[in-house]
Amino acid sequence: MIIGTRGSKLALAQATIVQERLEAEGIETRIKIIKTSGDRIIDRPLHTISGFGAFVREIDSAMLAGKIDIAVHSMKDMPTERPEGLVTAAVLKRDSPFDALITRDGAGIDELPLGAVIGTTSLRRRAQILSYRSDLVVRDLRGNIDTRLRKLRSGEYDGIMLAEAGLERMNWTAGYQRLGLEDFPPSANQGTIAVVTRRDTRAEAAVKILDHAPTRLECDAERIIISVLGGGCSAPVAAYAELEGERLHVTAEVLSIDATRRVRVREEIPVADYALHSMRLGEELKRGGGGELVDEAIQYFQERGGRGDG
Repeated sequence: MIIGTRGSKLALAQATIVQERLEAEGIETRIKIIKTSGDRIIDRPLHTISGFGAFVREIDSAMLAGKIDIAVHSMKDMPTERPEGLVTAAVLKRDSPFDALITRDGAGIDELPLGAVIGTTSLRRRAQILSYRSDLVVRDLRGNIDTRLRKLRSGEYDGIMLAEAGLERMNWTAGYQRLGLEDFPPSANQGTIAVVTRRDTRAEAAVKILDHAPTRLECDAERIIISVLGGGCSAPVAAYAELEGERLHVTAEVLSIDATRRVRVREEIPVADYALHSMRLGEELKRGGGGELVDEAIQYFQERGGRGDG
């Protein structure tokens, strides 16, 4: 079976994880690299590239055309609305959901000097770090992990923000600060690898053995919340659900583009009716001011021709 993936080191590391687990089950695979819009366009922020899914669309098309059997994605990159005929056959056990801060001199977020420059591609991270410390300067930072680290070391940035899960998958052993969930709740599905196939195929049947039901449940709750809010990647939105027994601990928030306003919901919900409760939480967040912040963010970028300031 052919596994389709982006060609970045992190994407290949994730595809290799899936390949090794499938081969442990006696399923032979080979990896095929597919170049995506998100890889080709590196001179502007991701949220300005034809909406959400810049790393996913071309891989979906290759699968629908029968060029690949299996696709491996960072689940947080996947739009909530998916093409008919494709199915998320497996959601792997979640790795770290946390954000990480790497600085040139090893300083933590509270020790950085006034006006320190932080690099990130994420609107959510940008808003959260400015909400935590409004004196910092946040600039857009594209490129793979190696490129971002090189720019950090060259002095272009004092610190960069990344997903801890990506660092772990790349076997990063140098120091960094894990940022707490209280001030930095993650994007929906952060830390999770999704494996996609065509529906009702041999590949779907083969991949299902890799599915981790608790992680799928958590991710589904998060995706329901953000689907109610809308906005794709054009707004600073976070959603995180953690399963404990028969309850899900849910935190979700929307921030303003300028990081001066923040609307949050936090609640324990029962697993039995998690979908209904997740939808309710999404509606509460929307009615409580989150919907207005999402609309403001969308308008902000529309007025600038779809280009954000990163």
